[in-house]
Amino acid sequence: MALPVTDQLREIQRGTVDIIPLEELKRKLETGRRLRIKLGVDPTSPDLHLGHTVVVNKLRQFQELGHVVIFLIGDFTGMIGDPTGRSETRKALTREQVLDNAETYTRQVFKILDRDKTELRFNSEWMDGFTPPDFIRLCGQYTVARLLERDDFSKRYKDGVPIHVHELLYPLVQGYDSVALEADVEVGGTDQRFNLLVGRELQRGHGQEPQVILTLPLLEGTDGVQKMSKSLGNAIGITDPPTEMYGKIMSISDAMMGRYYELLSTVDSDRLEAIQRGEVHPMEAKKQLAAELITRFHDSAAAERAAADFAQRFQRRELPSELQEIAWADSAPEVWICHLLRETGLTKSTSEARRMIQQGAVRIDGQRLDNPNLKVPTQGEKVVQVGRRRIAKVVFGASA
Repeated sequence: MALPVTDQLREIQRGTVDIIPLEELKRKLETGRRLRIKLGVDPTSPDLHLGHTVVVNKLRQFQELGHVVIFLIGDFTGMIGDPTGRSETRKALTREQVLDNAETYTRQVFKILDRDKTELRFNSEWMDGFTPPDFIRLCGQYTVARLLERDDFSKRYKDGVPIHVHELLYPLVQGYDSVALEADVEVGGTDQRFNLLVGRELQRGHGQEPQVILTLPLLEGTDGVQKMSKSLGNAIGITDPPTEMYGKIMSISDAMMGRYYELLSTVDSDRLEAIQRGEVHPMEAKKQLAAELITRFHDSAAAERAAADFAQRFQRRELPSELQEIAWADSAPEVWICHLLRETGLTKSTSEARRMIQQGAVRIDGQRLDNPNLKVPTQGEKVVQVGRRRIAKVVFGASA
């Protein structure tokens, strides 16, 4: 049974930047029919990283809501080369290179999408049959002035950097894909906004109801600053070994956890909001996210082994051989971090605890804290450290 439209909209809007226009999406959903949701990708490299999966996760969400997902491989457009975000002409790939990369892409993407509920298409299906008159008619549906409104084209034009004619064709061909597939919704990163809007215009020119545009943010890499990219060395590949993936996720800054959860995790809204408000210990949040993602792209046993390996290699590397143990008998499910530090004797007062946290001098299980309002789950054991010398293992649920 389909979810009510208001519930579907709430799920669809999670993590999105723009829905253009929102009212049209609502109206499409209200028809009760299964919408056709399109994502087009040019397989310009063989491997996917977590940044690529943001839009694929949104497709999976549409599948779970009962809609039809079309994963479109741009084997034709891949030979043109997407000029988006480029300061110079992209080197074109051969058909063989594109198809080799596409094989890897599809194998990896079905770790997220339900293969049985996905239409896998290639835009060479219709573009290889285009005749010269077809291309002339396609070009006649858009003006050069409109194409030059794109930021990357306009900057290159002003800077005197060459723009080749085949690059101007790219957004038209991508837009025509939506015509060929009769897409109701097209999903893409914020950098694809112009191309997606071209699709709306071409559909309107072909007498179709224009697709709704849904854009998603570009995920920052492990440095927390630049867009995730293997060339920048800040990417987490979905085929990375489990221990490597675990370590990279644990290295992400506390401030980025809410964003990573929103764009990558399937946790429910209540848990997501608690993480975004800083109510979940950052170390616990990272462990949970690492376990979820490694299970998704490998399996649960690999996630457990990676967690054990990380704990052995990193969390215990600077601890003294004999560690003071403190039993914590309070049965409350969580405790304010400043109260925990005072009651364990690691600080003299909650005000000192707050000050030490703000100075970056407090760690739990090796993870530096930066939120003095944090609530710590009272489960298991945690190594709590203030400065270099004050350190103890707190055993929760034990008799005092």
